[in-house]
Amino acid sequence: MAKQGDRLIDKLMHRSVLRRWRRLADFAGGLDLESLRSYRRQALSLRRNLDRVIHLAEHQLALPVIGSNAIRKPMGTDWAWRPMLWKGPIPVPGFSTVQNKAMVCEGATVFHDCRASELTLRQVRNTRESDLAPFGLRMDVFRFDGSFLSLVLELPPEAVEGLRLNHLIRLDAIVEMEKPLEIFARLNIKHGPNVEQVVRELPLNETEVKVEFDLAYTKLNEKRVERIWVDLIFEGPEMNQIILRDVTFSRRPRAEL
Repeated sequence: MAKQGDRLIDKLMHRSVLRRWRRLADFAGGLDLESLRSYRRQALSLRRNLDRVIHLAEHQLALPVIGSNAIRKPMGTDWAWRPMLWKGPIPVPGFSTVQNKAMVCEGATVFHDCRASELTLRQVRNTRESDLAPFGLRMDVFRFDGSFLSLVLELPPEAVEGLRLNHLIRLDAIVEMEKPLEIFARLNIKHGPNVEQVVRELPLNETEVKVEFDLAYTKLNEKRVERIWVDLIFEGPEMNQIILRDVTFSRRPRAEL
């Protein structure tokens, strides 16, 4: 009740202020100079604060909504997903001197074999109109004395349910980098004691990158699928900044020939 009362008072005050300034605008031409100076000072003070509110509101409203699950899906998609790293704020937004097997957040882990880590990670807020993901991941790599750097993403149980050999699994990403490098995506599917692996290189000549994994070329045992994860492998990342603006996964049955 108190909140409803406060809102009612705010509305009444807002209407009263609008009426006052509307009357002043209508009769400003007939006021004396001293009165005009006084009202101008009031109007300028009010405008500064109004401009601040408008600027902040437009900035926040222009950002992708936190928790948004808007995903570009190919026709026939029966499952689609965006990892939490790109969907919502993570408990610790930034890491420096990232160690091997460091968990960025649930379902996202960094692996490398550097003796001295000069790798930093930070979750950043996406602000472009074209961005569907609320957040991105920035990786700053300085001196790199290791042989591999990868970000491992664990797919949820829903990705496993009903998985068949006629499925295509697709990865979509938006990638920015300071200088060219190679990024590979390795799909891993554990079925019983075995793990099927399919590797694809991301075509980084385009801003929006996509690769597909055709399970028909694997020896997947459909009845024993347990879990799926994807390794994003960065080749030669030294002295580079890499921003993953978005990463999404989707699944669809392959068209029958």
